[in-house]
Amino acid sequence: MLPPLAEVLETMRVVALPMAVRFRGVDLREVALFEGPAGWTEFSPFLEYDDVEASAWLAGALDFGWHVAPPARRDLVAVNATVPAVPATEVADVLARFDGCRTAKVKVAERGQSLADDIERVRAVRAEMGPEGRIRVDANAGWNVDEAERAIHALAEFDLEYVEQPCATVAELADVRRRVKYAGILIAADESVRKADDPIAVARAKAADVLVIKAQPLGGIRRALDVVAKAGLPAVVSSALDSAIGISMGAALAAALPNLDFDCGLGTASLLRDDVADARPRDGVLPAGRIVPDADALARLAADAERTLWWRERVTRCYRVLEG
Repeated sequence: MLPPLAEVLETMRVVALPMAVRFRGVDLREVALFEGPAGWTEFSPFLEYDDVEASAWLAGALDFGWHVAPPARRDLVAVNATVPAVPATEVADVLARFDGCRTAKVKVAERGQSLADDIERVRAVRAEMGPEGRIRVDANAGWNVDEAERAIHALAEFDLEYVEQPCATVAELADVRRRVKYAGILIAADESVRKADDPIAVARAKAADVLVIKAQPLGGIRRALDVVAKAGLPAVVSSALDSAIGISMGAALAAALPNLDFDCGLGTASLLRDDVADARPRDGVLPAGRIVPDADALARLAADAERTLWWRERVTRCYRVLEG
């Protein structure tokens, strides 16, 4: 059951969070926050997403704000550092923002960059983290199958934990997985789960070894847990440049998973210059409890009237999609 739209809009606050490091082409991250009966929640699909795709994010936000989260199986969630597609010379400064993280996810296949750039960036991460650090790379579907195979072989010397979404389609992921399986390199699926009409298809096709799940895009914590249970694959919970409120939703999902074998991508608050609360990792972990935004931060980071109206209209359109 959806809460009344008027009740949702009554508490809506739109904030614009400045990035410390440019990420996904974003320098300023806008998100909408609501205070529901169960606590604060977040609606933050990227600006380019249409209303149908964004409506799943709204369903996830309403689920977290208007319902009690599933029981937690753990109080703390280990998280990874995230290294955007920065020059290798900037890697040390980025990693220094992630206190105590033993795992790093490195963005690769950035448009306008080369495989050589990726290699140097990952090499710099390995040098900073030492031989015991864990490194995973995320291509965001930026390669075709042949490019993915070539890149994975070139990056294999850095002892990769897994390669996330090397290609766009499930069939391509399955092909890449077959080609590199002999090397013991795992393939993780992100966009093929959260952007798919059938998020279990990647598991049925044996196209991935790991699922990367996000609470909002999958329609909420309960639906995400259901996807993991049906897929039968280990899962990593990740954020999408969320505010501290969205991070707490992801942490609640990670805390509720029956098994959590990988560090989660929930340390992205360290990529922000300012936030509505402090959700940066300490000693490589985050607490799994809910977060309440700071009133001064809400005022300091408030979006202007024009952007607030834009988000209000977007929430209304997405709500109508959910109603239908």
